[in-house]
Amino acid sequence: MKLFWTALASVFVVFFSWQATESQTLTKIRIGYPSISSRQAQLWIAKDEGLFRKYGLDVELIFLRGGQVAVQALASGDPPLVTVGNVILANLQGYDNVLVASVENSYDQIVFARPGTVNRVEQLKGKRFGISGFGTATHNAAMILFKKFNLDPAKDVALIATGPAPERLAAMQTGKVDATFFNPSEAPLAAKAGFVEIIQMADLGVEVQGSGLATSRPFIRAHRETVKAALKAYIEGIYFIFVNKAATEKSLAKYMRTNDRDVLEYSYRHYLKRTPKKPYPTMKGIQYMLEMAAAQLPQAKSARPEQCVDLSFLQELETEGFFTEMDKKYR
Repeated sequence: MKLFWTALASVFVVFFSWQATESQTLTKIRIGYPSISSRQAQLWIAKDEGLFRKYGLDVELIFLRGGQVAVQALASGDPPLVTVGNVILANLQGYDNVLVASVENSYDQIVFARPGTVNRVEQLKGKRFGISGFGTATHNAAMILFKKFNLDPAKDVALIATGPAPERLAAMQTGKVDATFFNPSEAPLAAKAGFVEIIQMADLGVEVQGSGLATSRPFIRAHRETVKAALKAYIEGIYFIFVNKAATEKSLAKYMRTNDRDVLEYSYRHYLKRTPKKPYPTMKGIQYMLEMAAAQLPQAKSARPEQCVDLSFLQELETEGFFTEMDKKYR
């Protein structure tokens, strides 16, 4: 019996020593995300499935309530990593922020309108269009949409900043706006609320830089291995999602705070349809956004897409065989 208790005590010592060692070796870091949508799924999965810990990180996820807030937070350095796409404008205004990966190379947004007000994009003339905020992804998407259909945002359409999706949904229900964007995770709820789908931005065939993993060049210089570790977990999260539907929908339900089967199913299918496993930013899409920004920011005319990205991490992972490893692991 004495031998048994001695052995049991040894097991506890080893276990707690291992826990202490692990907590000491993990690097604590905060990562922000701006939307409650399936576009953030690889981040949530990396947290829930222990992928960040696998690569040596103890991650706290921070919801930042919209792209504008996310960009401002990244510019301030807290959190130092954010899943956002529109670092281009911040970069032009002197903030040294860059994308190291991208999971959205065309905007996911879907235009919905109040029934009886708008049946096609051209009928947006003279109407009020809701966006989450000026300088956000929904603002950029609106500019692309209006340009494609020859609508002048200064004269033809009134842009109303109404905040994130729940606020935009309320604005539609109360008649504050006539049309707005909802992402794929929100689309089933918009349809159930009686709103009419007008067009999906991805169907316009416009390549544009959307959501990705962003940080700053100073943070990269000081913490390169941390950024690389976060990117590894981010990428493995993508691969995990493609072959683990049940676990993915569990995370979607948790962070999106819904058990609506239509929402979860639609979100998962859309993710598989639109998400690249090799998350390279789109140079063509960034150039397009620079050209659009040139009217308000003259410095955009001489800017180059390469200023807005750091592809060295993805290139290193290619050379090291990381993607081949992921292909084998997640067949």
